[in-house]
Amino acid sequence: MKSRCIAIVLGALLAGAAPPAAADTSGVPARPWMNAALSPDVRADLVLREMTEEEKLSLVFGWFATDFAPKNYRAPAEARAGSAGYVPGVQRLGIPPQWQTDAGIGVATQGAAEHKRERTALPSGMALAASWDPAIARRGGAMIGSEARSSGFNVMLAGGVDLVREPRNGRNFEYGGEDPLLAGTIVGNAIAGIQSNHVIATIKHYALNDQETGRDWHDVAIDHDAARMSDLLAFQIGIEQGDPGSVMCAYNQVDGRHACENSWLLTDVLRRDWGFRGYVMSDWGATHSTAAAANAGLDQDSGFPFDAEPYFGAPLREAVASGAVSRARLDEMARRILRSMFANGLVDHPVVEGPIDMAAHATVTREAAEAGAVLLRNEGAILPLSPTTRRIAVIGGHADAGVLSGGGSSQVYPVGGNAVPGIAPTSWPGPVVYFPSSPLAAIRAQAPNAQVRYASGTDPAEAARIARDSDVVVIFANQWTGESIDTSLTLPDDQDALIAAVAAANPRTVVVLQTGGPVLMPWLDHVQAVLEAWYPGSAGGEAIANILFGRVNPSGHLPVTFPRGEDQLPRPVLEGVGHTPQQPFTVTYSEGAAVGYRWFDARGLEPLFPFGHGLSYTSFGYDGLTARAEGGTIRVSFTVRNTGRVAGSAVPQIYVGPASGGWEAPRRLGAFAKVSLAPGESREVSLTVDPRLLATFSDGQWRVAAGAYRVSLGQSSRDLVGNVAVNLPGRTLPAGWHPPR
Repeated sequence: MKSRCIAIVLGALLAGAAPPAAADTSGVPARPWMNAALSPDVRADLVLREMTEEEKLSLVFGWFATDFAPKNYRAPAEARAGSAGYVPGVQRLGIPPQWQTDAGIGVATQGAAEHKRERTALPSGMALAASWDPAIARRGGAMIGSEARSSGFNVMLAGGVDLVREPRNGRNFEYGGEDPLLAGTIVGNAIAGIQSNHVIATIKHYALNDQETGRDWHDVAIDHDAARMSDLLAFQIGIEQGDPGSVMCAYNQVDGRHACENSWLLTDVLRRDWGFRGYVMSDWGATHSTAAAANAGLDQDSGFPFDAEPYFGAPLREAVASGAVSRARLDEMARRILRSMFANGLVDHPVVEGPIDMAAHATVTREAAEAGAVLLRNEGAILPLSPTTRRIAVIGGHADAGVLSGGGSSQVYPVGGNAVPGIAPTSWPGPVVYFPSSPLAAIRAQAPNAQVRYASGTDPAEAARIARDSDVVVIFANQWTGESIDTSLTLPDDQDALIAAVAAANPRTVVVLQTGGPVLMPWLDHVQAVLEAWYPGSAGGEAIANILFGRVNPSGHLPVTFPRGEDQLPRPVLEGVGHTPQQPFTVTYSEGAAVGYRWFDARGLEPLFPFGHGLSYTSFGYDGLTARAEGGTIRVSFTVRNTGRVAGSAVPQIYVGPASGGWEAPRRLGAFAKVSLAPGESREVSLTVDPRLLATFSDGQWRVAAGAYRVSLGQSSRDLVGNVAVNLPGRTLPAGWHPPR
């Protein structure tokens, strides 16, 4: 959501957009739609027949739930203060309001300090994706969904599945990485977890919202078939796995039409091809028309007053009266919203504020942080640290106080408040928030007899002196990113120079990164270990220490490629930088479906760290790889063994590609698993490749070409430990095909 003022006259904004008065409850009809044994579709139809046109209109127009001073906007009294949105219910018919909360990692708070809710934050979406563990994602989603419900919310604006086409995107931390199978699976499971609490989840930002620079005005140009095999496939898989009640359309344009009035996205793909049965809501300020948006497939205009006009307020009433929007279309919009409310239990299980088990939820987020942290480098097996280490230097990153989080509308305010207040920006998309989970304190707890000294890192010479006089150095390097801004891949505030100075003083240096995505590492060859902790959530300090000292064996793997330099990217210069505000410009995705590792593989580029990479404190062996054609796709089997001395989790990855080439890249991720093994334990694993990942999309269909395919088993996209060939017959699948549920 945006927090800048749109230059319009308030009086014109508010005309015809006042919240409806309390409904007249006289003459309440019988309520057959309250029969929970009926299907959501039947129930929606039954109640829709009893609704007046004004009641239908009230369902399709949403209000920001927090006062907004730049526009002299006062939120409806019935809204939950500090939250994202409010949509009135229909009291006389038993339809509750929609109380909406951001966002993907927990219950976020908007607006004034007095409205801040202290809640549990999961690690970032990127960290959840780095777990490669759908069960972790589902458990985390269930946790934040329960906190949403206990906070009085029945709609949660989560989760984000836009692919990492642009690694400098300031919002990448909310998303699930660069691969459609991994991102769709992880985010879909998080959505399923959220909705297990009778809370509607929203998959977003649909679609191709892959950079924040000029997000309201840039126009994405991409081949439609390539989009189906990349960004849209991530949404398709996420919807299949999570069955979200809503899809949120994005700010950007596609093919010269804003996403929230783009009939190709909203009607042709989402409805006709995928058969989506929920409703489409706009992002806050992403609606730009009335009839065009409604007729293209937008069902709910959300977050007034962030739009230039209340498009689905008085203007929609007038459009229906004039026939510019048919009454049948208004019925369809309301029906879709009602169906999702019935399907997700909002009517049968009215939301009630209640207590939250913060201690239990801290365990959930800590375990998620541990599962998603990625050990990128571990020369000389410097990690895990011994608790008997005598002298430890901890440097930088405000590690004495807490762990970093990402900014914008997803910002969760933690129990205990911001551990490092006052860091700019202190207003939108800030404030910069550190969760009060101190890595320094957790390190001291794990090495109680060690001399653990801390230096802020603001004085590199002081940091080098402390490092020189220590047995091991743990240096924290942070990069804050946030909604509405993009960033560089270079660590800010001369942290590269600080790391270089510390490593020169003591090569036994471990770097802990807290970032929203990839960063460059010019100092990499001079340090012994690098741990990517991402934004690790409310219990991140303890999680980091548990990994550093080996109480937890790292098992995270990269969901995104780390480049050696920005010159390796499809667009070395970020599109739109220096462009006049509100002036449209085009971002051309000429790489098509070759996103992330596919781009690097197709062009023979050597990344800093490849997609899928992640080290462990144990080792794994693989043998017995076989693949066979089965049911029109490929069935793969192999054995994985823990060949080391400690328990750990392997992440076997199956990559597929036609032996003769012809795809956008040599291989695609076709299947994966996470397998926990005791020392010496082995397990046979069987995986089925989603046939869409063996296909190209053309002429409205998935087309699997007949011929030989190479099947590779890997520990990353570049570390392939086995290859076999399999022949497949030709096959076509409809655009909306999905694996059997």
